[in-house]
Amino acid sequence: MLRILVADKLAEEGLALLRAAPNVETVVQTEWKPGELAAAARQADGVIVRSAVQITAETLADPGRLRAVARAGVGVDNIDVAAATRAGVLVMNTPDANTLSTAEHTWALILAMSRHVVSACAHVRSGGWQRAKYQGAQLAGKTLGIVGLGRVGRAVAARALAFEMTVLAYDPFHRGTTAMDDRVRLVPTLGELLESCDYVSLHAALTEQNRRMIDADVLSRARPGLRLINCARGDLVDEAALAAAVRTGRLAGAAIDVYETEPPGKDHPYFGLDAIVCTPHLGASTVEAQSAVSVEAVQAMLDYLLRGQIRGAVNLADLPRDLSPRDRAFADLATRLGTFLSVLCPQGVDRVTVTTWGDGLAHIAAALRRYVLAALLGPYFDNRINIVNADAVAAQHGIDTRLVTRTEARGVTDHVELRVEHAGATHEAEATVFVDGLPRLMRVDGYRMNIVAAGQMVLIFNDDRPGVIGLVGTVFGRHGVNIADMALSRHAQRALMVLKLDAPPPGEAIAELQRHEAIVAIHSAVLPVATDA
Repeated sequence: MLRILVADKLAEEGLALLRAAPNVETVVQTEWKPGELAAAARQADGVIVRSAVQITAETLADPGRLRAVARAGVGVDNIDVAAATRAGVLVMNTPDANTLSTAEHTWALILAMSRHVVSACAHVRSGGWQRAKYQGAQLAGKTLGIVGLGRVGRAVAARALAFEMTVLAYDPFHRGTTAMDDRVRLVPTLGELLESCDYVSLHAALTEQNRRMIDADVLSRARPGLRLINCARGDLVDEAALAAAVRTGRLAGAAIDVYETEPPGKDHPYFGLDAIVCTPHLGASTVEAQSAVSVEAVQAMLDYLLRGQIRGAVNLADLPRDLSPRDRAFADLATRLGTFLSVLCPQGVDRVTVTTWGDGLAHIAAALRRYVLAALLGPYFDNRINIVNADAVAAQHGIDTRLVTRTEARGVTDHVELRVEHAGATHEAEATVFVDGLPRLMRVDGYRMNIVAAGQMVLIFNDDRPGVIGLVGTVFGRHGVNIADMALSRHAQRALMVLKLDAPPPGEAIAELQRHEAIVAIHSAVLPVATDA
């Protein structure tokens, strides 16, 4: 039975979904003493957190049975992703679920800042009525700059257009000069964005490269009277520099929902400046968003642990966010191909080359290489190897891995080839998925065939001469082993039989065959059962 630990507060809708899952034990604990979480995580298959709980390198140093961590929310600052990757622990998040709530809160802050809502409210409640003192700024006709044109950034941009604002964006990962059907103009640098806008809203993910991207130098280039909004990550901003820019009047104001340290201390530089509106990280704090992120985190965890389906992976950057059924069939094929060829390389691996053929595989080619590599290397190491840490393990052991993507068709339209080299020896295999959805082995070491790669399989390389097929059938029959399917291929005075058996072959049967002078080599591989195979 799977055990899933809920280590942080989770909406009831997510907990209900988790408790209703069959063969899953749900453990809920949201208060932790030092050292407790690491011990509990080792006993769980999956851990679900929000932002309050830290999943540190120490927690992941000995992962035990832990296979996945799901963050109910966007940011994973509280998870040591690098340590999780080394440990082969998948990290997932839920960036879609709170998009609208965060975008709406961004606009709540823009409006509150532009119309002095917070200070005007305090003024009226204290008995004042100085309307001229709180004269605000109209949004229509102004220019909004967006840093990071992802899901939230696009949602904010769409609402800015409804306010009749001009929208510019800076995002180094976007190509071209416009976005969102030419309604948003892209600018090449952050400095140019601040020079050109009346408002700038931050929606970039935090990386080491953009930490404190809004610093004194950038702010010195800002258009006088600029207003800055941050509902993304506090570490994107040099807080002292921003406070100074507001204090000196370079910026007309700022609206902040996130901070470098949360909660911020009482002496924070933002405090005491009426032109800076502060909220306590409320971007995703709506009933709807909390329910959505909880449900999505639980669904992602169950999909991975129960069905092997990956959604929202943080430490698998080359894996598409959602795999179609066909994509999943080829991912399964890649795993089978790696497992199959690993039995031909018992002495190890020096170089691995994965080649995908056909335009239909180009978008998942990098992911297929990971699946191949994890299955191929797994038998050689005692520690856990999966698609999360296969690259790291290969690099650590000096294994050269390569990916070749061919969009043109050759033979079967979409197929995967695997080439493995070690100490001068080379083994190759080619496989595909037919319209019936079954994984087909099409070639092994130059021998052509067509057989479903599933179940108990035996490869027999032998001299191409009469009587060998009969010999194999007789030996297996005498030992009570039924041959369910067979592919036979001949090449250069040698032949290859690939057999599918109903049961594992007894060691005595293999030994008897190996003693025959016509038998060159025998290898056994055990693959998962395939539907209708």
